[in-house]
Amino acid sequence: METLAGAEFAPEMTYLNTASSGLLPARTVAAMHTAVTRAAAGRPTDMFADVEASRASFARIAGVPVSRVAAGASVAVFTGLIATSLPEGAEVLVAEDDFSSVVNPFVVRADLKVRFAPLESLAEAVRPGTALVAVSAVQSADGRIADLDAIRAAARAHGARTLVDASQSAGWLPLDAAGDDYTVAVAFKWLTCPRGVAFLVVPGDLGGLTPVFAGWVAGEEPWNSCYGPVGELAHSARRFDESPSLFSYAGARRSLALIEEIGPAAVQRHDAALADRFRAGLDRIGQRVVAAPGSAIVAAPGLGHRRDELSRAGVELSDRAGNLRAAFHLYNSAADVDRLLDALSG
Repeated sequence: METLAGAEFAPEMTYLNTASSGLLPARTVAAMHTAVTRAAAGRPTDMFADVEASRASFARIAGVPVSRVAAGASVAVFTGLIATSLPEGAEVLVAEDDFSSVVNPFVVRADLKVRFAPLESLAEAVRPGTALVAVSAVQSADGRIADLDAIRAAARAHGARTLVDASQSAGWLPLDAAGDDYTVAVAFKWLTCPRGVAFLVVPGDLGGLTPVFAGWVAGEEPWNSCYGPVGELAHSARRFDESPSLFSYAGARRSLALIEEIGPAAVQRHDAALADRFRAGLDRIGQRVVAAPGSAIVAAPGLGHRRDELSRAGVELSDRAGNLRAAFHLYNSAADVDRLLDALSG
């Protein structure tokens, strides 16, 4: 199985760590180099145009109007925005051991009721009085995929909103953000963007959120909103923008375009096939895995301690919660899988 990305990537090792950080495409590196050198010469490129192009690209990937997408740098900040907008005493239901950025902003508000449930029974745990269900579409530690259809149906039945963190899914698992009230995602993993790029999708009615982090970029006319209170907030989700990391967005525009060109559905087929090849290989050598059918992430319990050894051998993975975590993406091939299996068997 060949890679999907041609000459866009040139890893110098067997890189199977996209769940931590994706590789940058050549087009992205070139765009950032141009942006930096032009800025150093006093003739910067229009990186605010890059922000808008990135916003529009993510909106297409997410299947929502661009007016529903805010641009920023951090899932934790966007989750915190949602947390600050909940009324005192609101109940938030989250999955046990989910990633901290989608959990902690609710926990630190002592006046909220945060309840935990196993991922597999999260839908059944929604009850009358639940205000929000927050969950990662794909679990960081082990690649388990949430049953979002069931969670959404349960939330609707009880009048709750949903918040989905797509950081470990957007880019390889087709994303339908239109089905949720809020979607958050960093882009430096499966979307192959530089760090410093994240997105928030809100409902068409803006979800009742208070733009507590709003600065001048959140104005309907940003350049006329630089001094004093912002006179008119943006009429779209842009009112929730963070001041952007412009050099990162100069690159993100090109990374997101690459994902669009290939198509998340094609990436999913490629990534899942490689993950299945690895699961089958682990089974042959008698190593169990965390059950996560269809996931591009494979977690082998009890093997996390081998991460440093494998790194020295030129194979990059992660040790997460004691699991050896392998993440397969568009720049990987069957040869990468076989090299990892050989290293584990040696």
